[in-house]
Amino acid sequence: MRKIYTPDTAASDVEDALKMLEGRWKLIILFHLFDGKVQRYSDFEKLISGISQKMLAQQLRQLEADGLVARKVYPLVPPKVEYRLTPWGQTLCPALDALLKWAEQKDGFGNSVRQGDQDGATT
Repeated sequence: MRKIYTPDTAASDVEDALKMLEGRWKLIILFHLFDGKVQRYSDFEKLISGISQKMLAQQLRQLEADGLVARKVYPLVPPKVEYRLTPWGQTLCPALDALLKWAEQKDGFGNSVRQGDQDGATT
């Protein structure tokens, strides 16, 4: 059964969802994992320029704690660690794709958004 939202609970739940994606690097990490890709820690270091080892580890831990990313450690020397999206994390891909498409539409609206605000304004 789907949850019934009020404006307040909807806003709060969307805010909570967006908090899972907060952080300079989380979205970049997620986009590198979409389409079922599996990445090793060293792959991320090569793929994401400018990220420190500490920040990469922190962002991956947070994504894992939030249930978006799964971590698999192989008992090898040196250790081999792989990251992939969880099934729930993979469902984020269409949502982010929809957000990108929504953002692309902004230019198509031109000044109509600002125009609409002025039409209803009283002086």
